[in-house]
Amino acid sequence: MILSLAPMEGVTGSVFRRVHAECFGVLDRYYTPFVAPPHAGSTFGGRAAREVDPERNRGLDVIPQLLTKDADEFVYAAGLLADMGYREVNLNLGCPSGTVFNKGKGSGFLRDPEALDAFLGEACARSPLPVSVKTRLGVSDDAEFGRILDAYCAHPLAELIVHPRVREDFYKGAPRWEPYGEALARAPFPVAYNGDIFAPEDLEALLSAYPATRHVMVGRGVLTNPALPRQLRGGGPMTPEELHAFHDRLFDAYEAEIGGNAVYRLKEWWAYARYAFADPVAVHRAMRKARRVEDYRAAAEQVFRSEPLADRPCFQV
Repeated sequence: MILSLAPMEGVTGSVFRRVHAECFGVLDRYYTPFVAPPHAGSTFGGRAAREVDPERNRGLDVIPQLLTKDADEFVYAAGLLADMGYREVNLNLGCPSGTVFNKGKGSGFLRDPEALDAFLGEACARSPLPVSVKTRLGVSDDAEFGRILDAYCAHPLAELIVHPRVREDFYKGAPRWEPYGEALARAPFPVAYNGDIFAPEDLEALLSAYPATRHVMVGRGVLTNPALPRQLRGGGPMTPEELHAFHDRLFDAYEAEIGGNAVYRLKEWWAYARYAFADPVAVHRAMRKARRVEDYRAAAEQVFRSEPLADRPCFQV
């Protein structure tokens, strides 16, 4: 079983990947939060450059994810990534954000299966790297997935990662397993699953229904319970000491990189991590008012000192 970390904008970037691996062990794969291809003749800059910097990803099997609907842009960026030593590139066809969707990118590309088919033909033929895809089922109806899957199956993808929700679901409601099963049965390439694996029993249920599953991507579950991958492999649960040490190393790493803005970056993590505690409301109240570094550190110490972990730390939808 392959376990990978999902690309989650603003949360699972290079700092998080590195610290999580140091504290809880290396996962099989990591996908970067999406980056936009640079213009032809230029290279990655800013946040994108940090995400794909090979030195920042040393020791991890990282697959960069690109967000674009332009095949020329995709192929150019894939060439830059190949020169950096990457061995695969992933196309984001799942982001439900309105600003992304309205530009016809991410899940917005799923509105036009014919254009997507043409894009994949160009990308797979011209990319110097194998091309994988992370997708939703469609825009508003699961029935859209049949035509979209037809487009995928017509091309030699390295892998298809299925998040079995439509764009209009965002992250609400239960993921629908049947379309994932259809992809698993029909695709001539490897298929992976992504969606609501928050505890070992979630994985057990998925494998019971679809024993051919070979790759599972986890996201929100890991942000709540950083030891989840260990547990999915039969290991022990997270201890309070482990979570405390992980938080401290994560905050220190962000503070070294972005100074006081580390407070706001960690607050994004707390939106998930609060559910690791028996009283997530109390944790939220303790952390929400902190603005300065010293106030934030004091609030975090208070949480770790006074709030016990839940018996089964698990993200709550």
